[in-house]
Amino acid sequence: MPTILVLLHAFVTLALVGLIWTIQVVHYPLFALVGTTEFQRYEREHATRMTWLVAPLMLLELGIAIALVVARPPKVAPWLTWSGLGLVALVWIITFGVSMPCHQRLSGGFDVAAHRRLVATNWLRTGAWTVRGFLAIAIVRATGC
Repeated sequence: MPTILVLLHAFVTLALVGLIWTIQVVHYPLFALVGTTEFQRYEREHATRMTWLVAPLMLLELGIAIALVVARPPKVAPWLTWSGLGLVALVWIITFGVSMPCHQRLSGGFDVAAHRRLVATNWLRTGAWTVRGFLAIAIVRATGC
C-alpha cells in the first residue's frame, strides 16, 4: 500500500503542477482578451469546468498528503510529508481566501483590479504546487519506487 500511495501522490501532485502552470501562464492572462460582452459567460463556464477538473484532484491531494503524514513510509523524512501537507494548506487558503473571491468579482464582468490580483496572487499557488512537485519526486526517490 505505501508504494501505491507514494506513486498516487506523485501523479496527483504533478498533474496539479502542470495544470496550475497552464492556468498561470496561458489561461489567466487570456481573460483580458475575452471581451466585455462575452466575459460573464466565459467566467461562469471557466469556473464550472475548472471546478469539475480541479476539485477532485485537490480533495485527493489533501487526503493523500494527510495519509503520508499519518502513515509515513520509513525511508521518508518527516519534514517532507509535513512540508507537503503545509503547502496543501497554503494552496487551500489562497484558493478559498483570494482566488475564489477574485473569480466571484469577475463573475459580474471583467474587472481589471480583480484580474490583476488573481494573476499576481496565483503565483503563490503556482509556487506552492511547484515545490510540492519537487517534494513528491523526493518522496518517490526516498522510497525507491
